[in-house]
Amino acid sequence: MKYTFYTPGPAQLYPSFEQHLQTFVEQQLGSISHRSQQYRALHQHTVEQLRTLLNVPATHAILFLGSASEAWERILLNCVEHESYHLVNGSFSKKFFQYAQALHKFAHKLEKPMGQGFDASEVEVPEYAELIGLAHNETSSGVQMRVSDIHKIKRSNPDKLIAVDMVSSAPYPDLDYSLIDTAFFSVQKAFGLPSGLGVWIVNEKCLQKAERLRKYDNLTIGAHHDLPTLWKNAQNHETPATPNVMGIYLLGKIAEDMNKIGVEAIRKETEQKAKLIYKFIEQHEGFEPFVQESKHRSQTVVVANTKQPSSEIISTLKAKGLVLGSGYGEHKATQVRIANFPATSTEQVEDLIKALGEL
Repeated sequence: MKYTFYTPGPAQLYPSFEQHLQTFVEQQLGSISHRSQQYRALHQHTVEQLRTLLNVPATHAILFLGSASEAWERILLNCVEHESYHLVNGSFSKKFFQYAQALHKFAHKLEKPMGQGFDASEVEVPEYAELIGLAHNETSSGVQMRVSDIHKIKRSNPDKLIAVDMVSSAPYPDLDYSLIDTAFFSVQKAFGLPSGLGVWIVNEKCLQKAERLRKYDNLTIGAHHDLPTLWKNAQNHETPATPNVMGIYLLGKIAEDMNKIGVEAIRKETEQKAKLIYKFIEQHEGFEPFVQESKHRSQTVVVANTKQPSSEIISTLKAKGLVLGSGYGEHKATQVRIANFPATSTEQVEDLIKALGEL
């Protein structure tokens, strides 16, 4: 049986994935040298397509890592000397905070229960915090922070770096990168690709901080993948180590496909599909939205409380070829998570709603 995946990562593969994978194999791109002009052209193409799609200015480098989780570590090592501040309202925003503790940074947090979101007006950043870490979209709980609030936090704290986790939302958020120092995502969610590639968007202020920490404070900012080394290689469309050539190639092709559609059209369709899903779970007696405040509800990962065990719902739908995500952590048995990524069409969302309604 061929399945349609509504899981929040790994997720449904983008419709053109198979075609691009076949081209990659036919052109034997998996065997080319990562120091060749052929690779550099491939790398450059992917960066240029992402710049267009996400509206990333030349002040920011686009770097490739092994995962978004690696980005947490790179950001903390290269951009924080002593103190960081984290908005925590779910498992992944908490992990960013915990990474800071593991790296022996003095980490502050403003924490809310899962399912609740943040407004800029309630965020008071400690005086000595150097970096603000937050999740635009908390994958575990289905809470999305309004982009306007992210921008307000930066405007209120211009001397501090701000790091945005958009792992399960990019390319949906329309971030103003004149106000965003660094952001990151991985490809196995909204870009509809297999896992194994992280993307780190980072500006010159972060680079300068990393260079200062290494040169003047004699701090460890990493070895092979410290920010200055990554940045230097990126200027030549390369990476310090042998990269995930297939992942980078496929990401460039998917980003190119998305650019042909237009990011505004993708955002509009995302919102239309989310509206259909939320309308169903609000009106169906077997479900209710986990995130109570509509202004904080994710447009890309919808989380619903279920009256019957979520495992029963998941297994019933899987028998019909529809695969849902379970709740995260302690909510595994009482929630379902529904990914609303570009790889799933409006028609597929309507098919899911129909199947849920027949339970």
